Amino acid sequence: MSLTFHWFLPTNGDSRHVVGGGHGAPVTAAGGDRPPTVGYLTQIARAAEHLGFVGALTPTGAWCEDAWLTTAMVSQNTERLKFLVAFRPGFVSPTLAAQMASTYQRQTGGRLLLNVVTGGESHEQRGYGDFLDKDARYARTGEFLSIVRDLWDGKTVDLAGEHLRVEDAKLTRLPDPVPQIYFGGSSPAAGQVAARHAEVYLTWGEPPAQVARKIAWIRSLAAEQGRTVRFGIRLHVITRDTSDQAWAEARRLLDGFDPETVRAVQTGLGRSESEGQQRMLALHGGSLDNLEIHPNLWAGIGLVRGGAGTALVGSHAEVAERIAEYHSVGIDEFIFSGYPHLEEAYWFGEGVLPLLHDRGLWSHPFRTQTQPPTVQARFATSGRP
Repeated sequence: MSLTFHWFLPTNGDSRHVVGGGHGAPVTAAGGDRPPTVGYLTQIARAAEHLGFVGALTPTGAWCEDAWLTTAMVSQNTERLKFLVAFRPGFVSPTLAAQMASTYQRQTGGRLLLNVVTGGESHEQRGYGDFLDKDARYARTGEFLSIVRDLWDGKTVDLAGEHLRVEDAKLTRLPDPVPQIYFGGSSPAAGQVAARHAEVYLTWGEPPAQVARKIAWIRSLAAEQGRTVRFGIRLHVITRDTSDQAWAEARRLLDGFDPETVRAVQTGLGRSESEGQQRMLALHGGSLDNLEIHPNLWAGIGLVRGGAGTALVGSHAEVAERIAEYHSVGIDEFIFSGYPHLEEAYWFGEGVLPLLHDRGLWSHPFRTQTQPPTVQARFATSGRP
């Protein structure tokens, strides 16, 4: 089985330094030295497509550009890359969302994946007009996905739920293929929704032992529903030809963190209702010391950014080894990002993916006959970005 790799579209801006934002972080305008224009995001998407990433995740929230609109535009400048569109089900009717997804599939040739984000912060949800509490939001997400899946199956839906109600809902044109649902969450309510509806359960980059426990938890819940679920992980990455070079880059990023910004972000994230966010914070405790929490797993990103806060840092061989370690506990899909996203995609795609190919863990999804060169041949014939 070939592992699946996705990249990330920085719709809040990009830079050679860490750009803030993310789940639960203070809301600011799009930042960085490279604005998230369609032109720049297209550069990243085309690079990811060329290197062998299957899809690209786009975030959702007040801190970034809208994922549906942005990816729809970028999709017209790419050919095969899929778009893992994050969206919050409480902000749009289930029938309209099902119709939007169906249209997206037809207009892109079936390149939509959906990352369902229930929303972990009540204060942010209220800004969008959503006043449900966290558990009620997860209950609504379950109703939402039940309606959407029935519509995608061609059914006429009548449902009067606790939070959602539709009558005689149906689609005249069905999506082909039906988009896969990616879903994450660490609370008991999130686990129940994932077990019933997700094709892929996503976790942020905790150490492998903690990830293994999460996988066992979701597998057990899914088995009770008579289902199986695949598992993915969201991480940043800093990979270079040598370990020293990679850690030097991590130190450079860390040196760019303003202490006041770190304090402000950590204070804001400390109020987060998200269990996943609290687990991220516990990995570093707000301290700049002892940030390597597992071999090659660095928690420094989470000092200034909400959501995914850890990065794989090391030589290409070390990063490949950590990927194999996560795969050994059950992870089959990886969503990576790095600063800047364009250059880091090449470091990973040209440095790590050939190693995984040589180990039999990965094959280029868009090449049927010509595979990437072996690592030895690549270093003999090509330079570095």
